[in-house]
Amino acid sequence: MKPDFTLDCYGLLCPMPVFKASQKIKELETGQILEIISNDDGIKTDIKAWCEKTGNELLKIDETDGEYHTYVRKLATDE
Repeated sequence: MKPDFTLDCYGLLCPMPVFKASQKIKELETGQILEIISNDDGIKTDIKAWCEKTGNELLKIDETDGEYHTYVRKLATDE
């Protein structure tokens, strides 16, 4: 999966990765994919809840050695 933009949130703790994702996704076009890189395991539940709330699509979360790569497709036109 090739993201349109990668947001590095490594080292940031909840709620900052989701907060930064919320800001960045507003800059993307509908249909584009945002990758969020984080080492905070809270991202797994936080990003899912955020996507449900905002109408964006959580595509997948890959975890390798405590590093999470989360992929979100922008569907919502208004956050």
